[in-house]
Amino acid sequence: MVEILPARKKESLKIAAELLRRGEIIVLPTDTIYGVAARAFDPDAVAKIYAAKNRPPHKAIPVFVASVADMPRVCREIPATAQLALQALLPGALTVILPAHPDLPGIVTNFGDTVAVRIPNHPPVLELLALVGEPLAVTSANLSDHPTPPTAQGVATQLNDRISLVLDDGASPRREPSTILDLTQSPPKILRHGVIPATELARFFPLISFQSTDEHR
Repeated sequence: MVEILPARKKESLKIAAELLRRGEIIVLPTDTIYGVAARAFDPDAVAKIYAAKNRPPHKAIPVFVASVADMPRVCREIPATAQLALQALLPGALTVILPAHPDLPGIVTNFGDTVAVRIPNHPPVLELLALVGEPLAVTSANLSDHPTPPTAQGVATQLNDRISLVLDDGASPRREPSTILDLTQSPPKILRHGVIPATELARFFPLISFQSTDEHR
């Protein structure tokens, strides 16, 4: 059985960071559900996520960064009209679609020109991002077409030797995923309804529109 370590212990995070630097994939808790992670700029490591999950290759993988200031590492630009919303809502359960940085490996974006970016409101994950010093590619910790287990033990049982480590922070605080907002369109469009309601986003984007998709799950 894959090793499970407490997520809120500094030694656990150091071990996790070292595994990520070596090109391994791990499972981490977030402010929504557990996720499986690799260094975003390591295409071989990202490929391990696809293999571990049996994830269809056409599905892009979201990228976690530590702050709004770090977003330019993975995207070309952030619309000026979105700055206030990002500062107010992040860290939080909001994933935003932005133009992808040309240096981002194509396997992360499905060789497209956009990237899904998230800053989770979860202190151990933000600390892990700081330790690694790089953005992380992160998607739900489950086999494709299976529900994501709400506990570290459940994830370990489902993915087992496909991953190198599970960081345990108890039961997931939510089963609902992050809301996905496409900022490459004007007005922005909600691609997936999630934790942050449309009414909250409409405070910043009064003309916001809606569309349902699971491309970036």
